[in-house]
Amino acid sequence: MPQVFKIGPYWVYFWAGEGEPLEPVHVHVSEGAPSATSTKIWLTRAGKCYLAHNNSRIPRQTLRNIMRIIEARSGEIIEKWQSYFGNAHFYC
Repeated sequence: MPQVFKIGPYWVYFWAGEGEPLEPVHVHVSEGAPSATSTKIWLTRAGKCYLAHNNSRIPRQTLRNIMRIIEARSGEIIEKWQSYFGNAHFYC
């Protein structure tokens, strides 16, 4: 799994096989190594976050802080997505 960055013990990453057709830009977050029960966060065209689900059960306040960091670094995430997958489209 391509790791985008870490926030303390949390990994922010892409799944290598994001489906065909390619899903909109999003990241997975889990504590430690990538997991099938990761939290999924969509990125909007404006660089905001939309929580798809919190399957890894990250505590609410921690998740809010992680989402703020993801929003602040959304340009970097989108660039890495385009570099890795070749194109990008957005949930909204």
